[in-house]
Amino acid sequence: MSTIKFGTDGWRAIIAKEFTVDNVARISHATVKWTQNNFKKPSIVIGHDCRFAGDLFTEAAVKVFISQGVKVYMGKGFVSTPMISLAALKLKASIGVVITASHNPPSYNGYKLKGHYGGPLTSDKIQEVEDLIPNENPIHLDQINIQNAIDTGLVEVVDFEQMYIDAVEKSFDLEAIKNSGLHFAYDAMYGAGQNVMKRLLPNMTFLHCDYNPSFMGQAPEPIAKNLYEFSDLINSSGKIAAGLATDGDADRIGLLNSKGEFIDSHHVLLLLLNYLHKFKGMDGKVVVAASTTPRVTALAEKWNLKHDTVQIGFKHIAKQMITEDVLIGGEESGGIAIKGHIPERDGIWMGLVIFEYMAKTGKSLEDLIAEIYELVGEFKYWRDDLHINEKLKKEIISNCKAGNYKKFGDYTVESTDTTDGFKYFFNENEWLMIRPSGTEPVLRCYAESHTVDDAKKILANCKKEIGIS
Repeated sequence: MSTIKFGTDGWRAIIAKEFTVDNVARISHATVKWTQNNFKKPSIVIGHDCRFAGDLFTEAAVKVFISQGVKVYMGKGFVSTPMISLAALKLKASIGVVITASHNPPSYNGYKLKGHYGGPLTSDKIQEVEDLIPNENPIHLDQINIQNAIDTGLVEVVDFEQMYIDAVEKSFDLEAIKNSGLHFAYDAMYGAGQNVMKRLLPNMTFLHCDYNPSFMGQAPEPIAKNLYEFSDLINSSGKIAAGLATDGDADRIGLLNSKGEFIDSHHVLLLLLNYLHKFKGMDGKVVVAASTTPRVTALAEKWNLKHDTVQIGFKHIAKQMITEDVLIGGEESGGIAIKGHIPERDGIWMGLVIFEYMAKTGKSLEDLIAEIYELVGEFKYWRDDLHINEKLKKEIISNCKAGNYKKFGDYTVESTDTTDGFKYFFNENEWLMIRPSGTEPVLRCYAESHTVDDAKKILANCKKEIGIS
């Protein structure tokens, strides 16, 4: 049996290669044992997204849980990750399990763990679960009948989607959005947000909102290079005010303006912060991951809000959200959470906040971003994901650790932040970051500058300097 290690956000592997029923059973055995070790009356919430065989893997996990006599709340149909996190909180469950590989390519599936507070399980607790994973699956799954457990009440099938919709309706002015005269669009990327958005705002323009576990061969990650079809739809329509896209398990946000131009998560964070603090008068700490633009913390300082920069991986942000008064927490990758919801990334929730912001102010997304630029200055950002071999990746990271990179073409390094990866500042407005992915065989390179072309130039210089043609 292979060694199972959790990355930045759960365990992920290729279906039928390492992501097998037996390996899912091994993790599930550790998960249920952990709940028994930490809770007097343990219970588990579980669901799956739209990926291939999600129901099969979910049933395998459930069989392991009930073999140990633990109460299970099982999702009805596919669900998003935020739905599981919300359900864990609402149902007072010991832990939440999501069978999902999030934004990874369609050949992958994964296993995420959520705390009873409605957010990612913290690193120390994940390690405790990891330490309990057996070398082999000890449960004879074929001998366990889920229907019998449903009949006895040990397993309860729950409509997590309806639970989520109820929370949305209590928290948003949906009528203001519907009656604003603004037309919105939504690209589910064939992911788990498709049904809930059809129910919440049925008059939107929808794209890729049907069940397709292959995702048409594309990784369901809501970044610019994956949203050209959505961009063309918005641009050619002439009537769409903004477009929302979410990833495979709908916890990450992608945003497009009325011209179909991609609005990165740095700008989304600033928009949300502006709406929550300046427009709605809310206070609290601002927590961002190391790859985020420093303009977010600069704006927090301007408004005398506490702020912190943490390692990449939303679990580090969630850890502060469950112990402190945090207004907003977010990452460059599109994972953002706000006060008043759960300490969890939620692409749909953040999209609805933006739609409400536009509806309440009567302003376009472009106008709202112009207001942000008046506060922090105009900036652009770009990211390259470099698929390179492990030997070269380790060599590059070794050079970073040794401080061997002093210049990247015309850009001279003035200072370096090593909170997570290596963030090289050239001046107060331009920077480059190099970091190995925690979930994929990828070296991520990020850059910020005055224009997209300048950001791409920094990345081109980076590739030359680190020996990638």
